[in-house]
Amino acid sequence: MPKVIIIYKAHTPAARDKAQTLSDWLRQRGSHTTLLEARGGQPGAGNGGEEKLPADSELVVVLGGDGTMLGAVRQVVASGLEAAPILGVNLGGLGFLTALAPEELLPAMEKVLEGHYIARPRLMLQGVVLHGGEALAEVTALNDLVVNKAALARIVELEAAVDGSTLTTFQADGLIISTPTGSTAYNLSAGGPICHPSLDCIVVAPICSFALSNRPLLLAPDMGLSVTLGPGAFETTLTCDGQVGLDLQPGDQIQVRRSPHTVRLIQSPFRDYFEILRTKLRWG
Repeated sequence: MPKVIIIYKAHTPAARDKAQTLSDWLRQRGSHTTLLEARGGQPGAGNGGEEKLPADSELVVVLGGDGTMLGAVRQVVASGLEAAPILGVNLGGLGFLTALAPEELLPAMEKVLEGHYIARPRLMLQGVVLHGGEALAEVTALNDLVVNKAALARIVELEAAVDGSTLTTFQADGLIISTPTGSTAYNLSAGGPICHPSLDCIVVAPICSFALSNRPLLLAPDMGLSVTLGPGAFETTLTCDGQVGLDLQPGDQIQVRRSPHTVRLIQSPFRDYFEILRTKLRWG
């Protein structure tokens, strides 16, 4: 039986109790389990501070919302456990990444233990921040990398290029660079396209663009995007998956491309992606 890591939402008694119930259920079936309370995402430069998971872990179960899942994904990547599938149970809000309802957990676990599940690799993004030509930080994102200004700051100018070829200068409140997995997150609220998670592409969507001609676009997964902050881009930050943040300065450059890392999220065995989409977005 697999060695299972159970990560549950911090400061949430219901999640802790659910984790303990699952742990007892798995141990009765011969599995070794480790329970971990999720660490909240704190602003910081890079992913280097993630708590490492046991190296022999074979399955990760996440009990919480999408924020708990995103933090767990960083731990999985930092621990070199990309081959371990991740099962998400929604104890939070919208829950696109944690697609299982709490009452579906044990029936889903039965299927997982029998090997009856689908968990295709998900594309991730790698972002490198350059300051004065020197690499300042490197981040990895499952959902998105967002260049954003402070609430009261002026519109920023962001010079974008693809594989060294000039694209445009965005005059906007910011820019979202998203994976297909993250297309239903901030990208969706900014008017970007919804992309099926099996697609290989990178989504670029301006936030409240000053120019009506600036529209979201899709890049091929092997293309590299560079974004250079204009001279007036003060009070601007780069945020990774809404949790890891880094302050930026005018002239800084963010280089974004497909990450060499992937993670495997187990699909719900009870409903397909489009049923989840209809439910979450309340489509008729």
